[in-house]
Amino acid sequence: MKETPLSNCERRFLLRAIEEKKRLDGRQTYDYRNIKITFGTDYGCCIVELGKTRVLGQVSCELVSPKLNRATEGILFFNLELSQMAAPAFEPGRQSDLLVKLNRLLERCLRNSKCIDTESLCVVAGEKVWQIRVDLHLLNHDGNIIDAASIAAIVALCHFRRPDVSVQGDEVTLYTPEERDPVPLSIHHMPICVSFAFFQQGTYLLVDPNEREERVMDGLLVIAMNKHREICTIQSSGGIMLLKDQVLRCSKIAGVKVLEITELIQKALENDQKVRKEGGKFGFAESIASQRITAFKMEKAPIDTSDVEEKAEEIIAEAEPPSEVVSKPVLWTPGTAQIGEGIENSWGDLEDSEKEEDGGGSDEAIILDSIKMDTREVSNIGSQDAPIVLSDSEEEEMIILEPDKNPKKIRTQTISAKQEKAPSKKPVKKRKKKRAAN
Repeated sequence: MKETPLSNCERRFLLRAIEEKKRLDGRQTYDYRNIKITFGTDYGCCIVELGKTRVLGQVSCELVSPKLNRATEGILFFNLELSQMAAPAFEPGRQSDLLVKLNRLLERCLRNSKCIDTESLCVVAGEKVWQIRVDLHLLNHDGNIIDAASIAAIVALCHFRRPDVSVQGDEVTLYTPEERDPVPLSIHHMPICVSFAFFQQGTYLLVDPNEREERVMDGLLVIAMNKHREICTIQSSGGIMLLKDQVLRCSKIAGVKVLEITELIQKALENDQKVRKEGGKFGFAESIASQRITAFKMEKAPIDTSDVEEKAEEIIAEAEPPSEVVSKPVLWTPGTAQIGEGIENSWGDLEDSEKEEDGGGSDEAIILDSIKMDTREVSNIGSQDAPIVLSDSEEEEMIILEPDKNPKKIRTQTISAKQEKAPSKKPVKKRKKKRAAN
């Protein structure tokens, strides 16, 4: 599914706001969105929220054979996935140009900058080394994916703990977390990406562009830097020409932003480690604020359960006794009964056509009742009168009732229901007269 393009009105509105140094979310030109870091129950699992952009980071490890040209170094592997859950424009099972560019930038930022000591991942030279895999999943896309992904990757690596290993001769023993405490990774520095969006051929500059601002920007500059103001990688895209002064100004801004983000990451790691040592509650479920509709728990309200029986007796005593009036059933006809007064008909008076239909229906009921009364009378009358034809429509199967014979099914065509009902009333009257005479 292709993303919905911006209309010309929206594009002009965004560019006009940027010219006036205003942004849709109320930020200033060099302001970052709020960053929130939450950790899972396992080591190496975290979620980083940059505004509404959310990235899930998960680190895993396994013992593998090293590369031939680097027998004493571990292996680092980074993988970023863009799912349709983040944005409908992302296609599953297909690597887009954006995904390839983001993965390459992450590898240059984290692997090529040597932020992790890969030699410390070696167990047996040339035979066994640790392979560290960092999986990043974009949960929601609202712009500036690379910044959120780089923060999530470095936070997950800092939070991760690998199992402890011992080597005795040719035997390699892997210990569980219950047997020995897991070992953290050796991290030299924390490189973090900072994105700068340029508009009007480099005339205007914004830090941390959101999704709508990325659509109207002319170029993007990404600078990866650590808190020591060391540039790890730099990349420019969009085909715009930047001056030396512009790049230097962006590097100074990036140094300030990276220092603030690094302090935030260190505080989050310290708080999580403190909670785990004290035995408190931690994980994604605990990070959700209560008193929300999406919360998994609600605070229990105190209930006073003392003197419950006395209060119940008081309520029963104050309540009015139930009425002793019992409705008597009314027998209108045998086999029927009515309890209570009932409610009047609320459908209003019947129309003339409905009354005629009701009258016709009652005549048919009389005919059927008179037929079932006595088979002897039917045999006597059947020889004198015409056969009785029961019909409800103009053309259907008819059953002719004849004495001492099985009913025959024939198909006849009648003019109307009223013409068939009229002659069928005469035998009923004769039956009543004969019955009175007897």
